[in-house]
Amino acid sequence: MTKAGYELFSLQAVVAAGVLYFLAFLAQLASRPPRVAAVEPAAEQVLVGAEGAAQAPATPVPPVESVRRPVLARLGITLLPMAALVHLGALITRGLAADPVRVPWGNMYEFTLTATFAVIATYLATMRRWSLEWLAPVVTGFVLVTLMADSLWLYEGVMPLRDALQSPWLVIHVVAAIIATGAFCLGGMASALYLLKERWPGRLTRMPALGVLDQVAYRMHAFGFPVWTFAALITGPIWAHQAWGTAWNWDPKEVWAFVTWVAYAAYLHARATAGWKGSRAAVLALVALASLLFNFVGINFFFGSGSMHSYAAPVVRLVLG
Repeated sequence: MTKAGYELFSLQAVVAAGVLYFLAFLAQLASRPPRVAAVEPAAEQVLVGAEGAAQAPATPVPPVESVRRPVLARLGITLLPMAALVHLGALITRGLAADPVRVPWGNMYEFTLTATFAVIATYLATMRRWSLEWLAPVVTGFVLVTLMADSLWLYEGVMPLRDALQSPWLVIHVVAAIIATGAFCLGGMASALYLLKERWPGRLTRMPALGVLDQVAYRMHAFGFPVWTFAALITGPIWAHQAWGTAWNWDPKEVWAFVTWVAYAAYLHARATAGWKGSRAAVLALVALASLLFNFVGINFFFGSGSMHSYAAPVVRLVLG
């Protein structure tokens, strides 16, 4: 296959993955049981026959909808790994489309494509272990919307890597940053759901208890923080020293990566020493997530031309109807 063929295949795979994510999202939403009002358990009913003998009540036949929901739930979960495999295929062929072949995260479009895959891969890796099936619609919807925005506004054609990126540290540094981003995003989702359920408990009865949401958020952040530390404070400075001659350049991207590290360190420190849990910890986690997203998007948009990381600045395409 030619380089142009690989690039076209990658685009088609992104579309196919988006369709699978969309179908999974619909199935997950349709599989959610309807919210019913809480009622007191009724007294045991006894049927009396014609001769006065007590008879056991007949076993109720479940409605058709209640039979369909488990099928839709399984379908929604089954489609996720299928979509993730197609998503991975889009990443691989994107790298194969370059000349020479390279890793598929040389610009913001590719980084977003890879980061969304990290989110779904981290979710699939922890879904069964931590019983996170309830989080599937949120994760799937987030990945779907982000992929759509990435394809519409951030797409760039395949180009060779710039000289500053010609280093093995590109793989080590960016892979660590992407894994941490995936974990932080999932932790932020759990934190946001905590605040929503605390504010409107009657409307989010399908979510687990507040304690479960709080624990899931903590586990995700506790996993992502050392990985982010490795990416931002270890491999980043090493690569910067090799590429630019100094480990710290006060570049906007570097500064905000450190601000993000401080925000997540404050979250974990507050939980470990001050006993912050619940809503206070959730708010602090979302502040840290906002810092992470600003480092990813805001720095590139507002400081891209003046940053040594300008190669990551997006070329935004306005789509006019």
